[in-house]
Amino acid sequence: MTEAHDYSLLKTLNFPPDLRKLEENRLEQVCGELRDYLIEVVSRTGGHLAAGLGTVELTVALHYVFNTPYDRLVWDIGHQAYPHKILTGRREQLHTIRQAGGLSGFLKRDESEYDTFGAGHSSTSISAALGMATSAALKEEERDVVAIIGDGALTAGMAYEALNNAGDMDANLLVILNDNEMSISPNVGALSNYLARILSGKAYMSVRENSKSVLSTAQPVRSLAKRWEEHMKGMVTPSTLFEELGFYYIGPIDGHDINTLVKTLQNMKQIQGPRFLHIITQKGKGFDPAEVDPCVYHGVTPFDRSTGKLEKKPSPGKSYTSVFSDWLCDMAQQDDKLVGITPAMREGSGLVEFSNKYPDRYFDVGIAEQHALTFAAGLACEGLKPVVAIYSTFLQRAYDQFIHDISVQDLDVTFAIDRAGLVGADGATHAGAYDFSYLRCIPNGIIMAPSNEQECRDMLYTAYLHPGIACVRYPRGTGPGVATSQQMNAIPIGKAKLQRKGNGIALLAFGSMLEPALQAAQQLDATVVNMRFVKPLDEKLVRSLAASHDLLVTLEENVVMGGAGSAVNEFLAKNGLNTHILNLGLPDQHIDHGNPKTMLADCGLDSQGIIDSIKNIKFAELAQGAQSA
Repeated sequence: MTEAHDYSLLKTLNFPPDLRKLEENRLEQVCGELRDYLIEVVSRTGGHLAAGLGTVELTVALHYVFNTPYDRLVWDIGHQAYPHKILTGRREQLHTIRQAGGLSGFLKRDESEYDTFGAGHSSTSISAALGMATSAALKEEERDVVAIIGDGALTAGMAYEALNNAGDMDANLLVILNDNEMSISPNVGALSNYLARILSGKAYMSVRENSKSVLSTAQPVRSLAKRWEEHMKGMVTPSTLFEELGFYYIGPIDGHDINTLVKTLQNMKQIQGPRFLHIITQKGKGFDPAEVDPCVYHGVTPFDRSTGKLEKKPSPGKSYTSVFSDWLCDMAQQDDKLVGITPAMREGSGLVEFSNKYPDRYFDVGIAEQHALTFAAGLACEGLKPVVAIYSTFLQRAYDQFIHDISVQDLDVTFAIDRAGLVGADGATHAGAYDFSYLRCIPNGIIMAPSNEQECRDMLYTAYLHPGIACVRYPRGTGPGVATSQQMNAIPIGKAKLQRKGNGIALLAFGSMLEPALQAAQQLDATVVNMRFVKPLDEKLVRSLAASHDLLVTLEENVVMGGAGSAVNEFLAKNGLNTHILNLGLPDQHIDHGNPKTMLADCGLDSQGIIDSIKNIKFAELAQGAQSA
């Protein structure tokens, strides 16, 4: 455990220029106080912890060496950027992180000028930083640009596309690989740190560049010298992959040695062109429980900082993710052709038990959503039954593969789409607000949305039995509390369910909207239908409702544009069915983080919001009718 600090030095550092006034020998104290402050605040508020603890020294070194915000720091994702927020004017606001009206859990350009690029998805930092470096060159600005990316994010193809492009362009860009998955190996010690400082120093660079000039006319000798250099560096560094991509590679070095970090960064700042610094850090550094289990302490509820014991929040029921987890294992027991695929979301998507029970049929492909889908397509081509477990917001990243590799070929792939709709504290970057819209326009697929836990289980079973693309999208967290049984029942494709008979108004609820629809219907004496399918619609029932009701109201936790309500509109228009219709869903804007219930209420998607919207439209119609008369 860390010892308590009084934060006497940290409190004087309101912005990075304050940090740069310090003598270098005081940076170790800054790191100690910064780490302790991060643990103290997150223990009370919850949030992302382990990643930030691993980047304390790196954050201090970067802001000490570089002239931020003029020099650009581009952090990948942002989980590890809490120390960056503390040092850039937001120390006293950190207790508001991920709360309504408070700091974002990620980087946001409109939150601080030090947040040069906002992203909630991984592997974007090198591309964005390359764009900034190119802009600086075009505008003839003397500006350093640094991308900080983790080893997990480096599994995504986009990162390598950017590296390949940057090396080819000879861009003035520094990429820092924050490698926190491997332990600090023996060669990452005094010798390796010494060599890194030598290899990044002016004397070595001068000899290296002068040798290139002298040997430029003697090809055989130049080739020999190049091979010698690579051989010597290969003795103390990893493969020459990054050198082959056009980067000058340094490392690996100890990412928790503040003095080595500062010296190496100062040296690398003097070098022009594409550079690559490989540092080794420990996720959760400085807090014993997070060091032991960095996965658990990646994102945490409030906890007792003296013991690390996490606060247990009472759960009203079983989560949809748990329902999927149970179904996947049960289905795998019945069918040995089932294989489970996740793009680096084993815990989040509920595949832990499956990975333990069926390790040979479990595939974590890394942060590579595009590859995950085409990999699934290849499995399906050979007669296996792939189930892709993926967040709605991450499925967006593999849209072409969904269309081109799976839909065009009409392959049998089941999609379990988690985190559909609003996601509370994670905010706009993680909200599954668009999947109805971007999926229903693609041929050869069915789309289902469960209203409760048992229905989710039955829909997953229905999707798996369907010989083609089938998507089940469900929200984060728990459902209304319906108990699930071991039994799985197939649902007739495209068949809705009448939940309540009323008069005048029919509420067509998709997925999570059934519960508030039933609550609103009590006051409105409205008919309520659990639509269950976005594609195909229950056209027979919609036609009947249009003929027998004055107003149809569609309800969905998806953007209104192009969503489930639009599907109903299109059907009515195509068949010349003239009836009043009101589409309620998420507005045409990105919705920031907050309490999920409050967020839905703000969007008019709680029971009172539904009632108010209907009363407003009916009042407007009556007023218009009176004016006409």
